[in-house]
Amino acid sequence: MSLYFSRLTLNPAPSARALIQLINPEDANAAADAHHRLIWTAFSDAKDSNRDFLWRYDGNNRFYTLSARPPRPNDLFDEPAIKTFEPNLAIGDRLDFVLRTNATKVSQHAGGRRVDVVMDLLHDEPKDKRAEKRMKLAQLAGEAWLARQGATKGFAPLKTVVESYTVLELGHVGAKRDKRPRLGVLDLSGTLSVTNPDLFLPALAQGFGRAKAWGCGLMMIRRAP
Repeated sequence: MSLYFSRLTLNPAPSARALIQLINPEDANAAADAHHRLIWTAFSDAKDSNRDFLWRYDGNNRFYTLSARPPRPNDLFDEPAIKTFEPNLAIGDRLDFVLRTNATKVSQHAGGRRVDVVMDLLHDEPKDKRAEKRMKLAQLAGEAWLARQGATKGFAPLKTVVESYTVLELGHVGAKRDKRPRLGVLDLSGTLSVTNPDLFLPALAQGFGRAKAWGCGLMMIRRAP
């Protein structure tokens, strides 16, 4: 199956800028909802379309997508920059990566339900200590989670850095906070080694972790120096 890696840049024309607070709000929670809807405008060519793409926002009016079909031009974006995605990978290749992911695991704390990996570690900490230990535990949780991913998906992390950990509150901004779904988001970067290209390439296409409709799961790679 052919894949396409694309860059979508918000249209700077005055007609599009008039909508900027709706399609790209400053509040991170509102932006998650807006971007979730915005990106569909480039791929919803039929009412019954299924999501067959991954995406992420880079914070500078640009979106990156990996998709089974090229995005369609529309007035909200500049002309898409599209190239085919067909990396030629072999065992032992070293790749630098960035990944935004909703990393989860089955937790005994939650009665066998799937929960955010960072929150699962924080559960064991006293509430008054959680803020100061948040990033240290996020690093530990992110490293362990990515190693588990690699064990079944054809790669081995050589270096994993947790750049940030945030919790987004999804849903209508007017809804009560305890009624809004919450989404833990890890931004990871580092270097990995390919152990099985036949597993790794399909995993790249499927994405890593959950919440892919919300801009998580797309691993961007380049050859390490």
